[in-house]
Amino acid sequence: MEQNGFPVTAKDFNSRAAEQAVSQVPAALQSCHTAIVDGYIIEGHVPVADINRLLAERPAGIIGLAVPGMPVGSPGMEVAGQPNQPYDVLAFDVNGATTIFATYGR
Repeated sequence: MEQNGFPVTAKDFNSRAAEQAVSQVPAALQSCHTAIVDGYIIEGHVPVADINRLLAERPAGIIGLAVPGMPVGSPGMEVAGQPNQPYDVLAFDVNGATTIFATYGR
C-alpha cells in the first residue's frame, strides 16, 4: 500500500478498531489482511486500482471491498510459473450483501 501512495499505520489485531473492522467482514469474504482506508474496510489482496475507484466513486451503502482467499495472481500473490486464477473483487454492505465490484482473469 505504501508503494502506491497510501500511508500505512499498523495496529495490533487486538485493538478495538481492528476487531470492529474484522467483525463487519462477512465470514465468506474473510482473508489474510484487513485494512481501513478512509473509513472503508479492505479485506485481502484487493488491487490498488479498485481501492482508488472506491474512494473516487464512494458507492452508497458500501462499507468495503474484499478478495476472499488468496488467489494466485492477485496483488502480492503472483507466483512465477503458475497461471493466474480468475477472481472477483466484491463490494459488501453492513448487512453482508455483496456485489461484484471488479473481475480479473475472465
